[in-house]
Amino acid sequence: MATATAGPRSFSAAEVRARCAQGACLVSCHRRLYDLSGFVRLHPGGEQLLRRRAGTDVSAALDGPPHRHSENARRWLEQYYVGEIEPGDEQVPPRGRAGTGVGTGCTEIQSPRTAAWPRAWPGKHSFSPGTGDLVDWKKPLLWQVGYLGEKYDEWVHQPVDRPIRLFHSDFLEFLSKTAWYVVFMVWTPVVLYLSWVSYTSLAQGNTRLFSSFTTEYSIPVHKYYFPFIFLLGMILWSLLEYLIHRFVFHMKPPASNYYLITLHFLLHGQHHKSPFDSSRLVFPPVPASLVIGFFYGVLRLLLPEVLGLTVFVGGLCGYVIYDMMHYYLHYGSPKKGTYLYGLKAYHVKHHFEHQRSGSFGISTRFWDYPFRTLIPEETFKKED
Repeated sequence: MATATAGPRSFSAAEVRARCAQGACLVSCHRRLYDLSGFVRLHPGGEQLLRRRAGTDVSAALDGPPHRHSENARRWLEQYYVGEIEPGDEQVPPRGRAGTGVGTGCTEIQSPRTAAWPRAWPGKHSFSPGTGDLVDWKKPLLWQVGYLGEKYDEWVHQPVDRPIRLFHSDFLEFLSKTAWYVVFMVWTPVVLYLSWVSYTSLAQGNTRLFSSFTTEYSIPVHKYYFPFIFLLGMILWSLLEYLIHRFVFHMKPPASNYYLITLHFLLHGQHHKSPFDSSRLVFPPVPASLVIGFFYGVLRLLLPEVLGLTVFVGGLCGYVIYDMMHYYLHYGSPKKGTYLYGLKAYHVKHHFEHQRSGSFGISTRFWDYPFRTLIPEETFKKED
């Protein structure tokens, strides 16, 4: 005898209000109910914005202003689906016209790809809406993604809220994860020590530019130049940050190349698939030391020893600031109207809407201007 499949749980308006009064953050999109209690702190618009909307219908708010939520953001919302509002208890959105697809929020995602989404998710951390079970989440992903072929690019840019395991080996898995404070603890002493070495070496007065070509016209480098050379290193890092992010991390691997797909996922694809995995938001010190050592060697070849060291330590400081900012842009709650608030919103657009086309600057948007990859501001028509 066939077993009937249980439908979604129903919630009354009174039950929703009671749960919100206890501190939960439940919102509805027409009759569909979502529990965002575990997401409020991560919300790009700030925790208080979601808290104010607890117990209300957000279908109109998904279309903005101030922000029109992307298809990925609406797909992300489905991970927190918990049931349905009882008939007659649902709210009428403050804006929008029923049946028009305008201002209806969650109904706009019904594209041919998303129309087949199930009405009731098994719960958080089930699978990515719209992609099905393309991978086995119970097994390490690194050796699976290369087999996705032409489906990889779409799959990796549909973010989910769940942790990722890369390796079978517990030791390698441990090395691939890093808490944010480890980067600060490992590299800040190095920056301070090398800064002291650079300054004291410059203070000896033996450093000159072009001395390998000519002694008569060589230029002395005084200790007073230290902060400017250090700042130059930080600026060069910001450019390098942009170039690596755009041309290395966001290369599109050929669908037929298993190894390049695997490499892409290891370098950056994992972060786009699970953007709020707190253990994978900063660069682990072991592989970072190899990359940092390479750039130090390049500077030693191009510049006099002390001068190259000063530029290097400025760049290393820029890297530490970048990693700390990147973590904060995902997990911090900057005050509305501040520079970091705008930068956080800008970076989240990169993850959810403009993954391939823009917002490649992380610690600064400066380089997006000359390279013309700046994400345009959203505009909304005034309503009558």
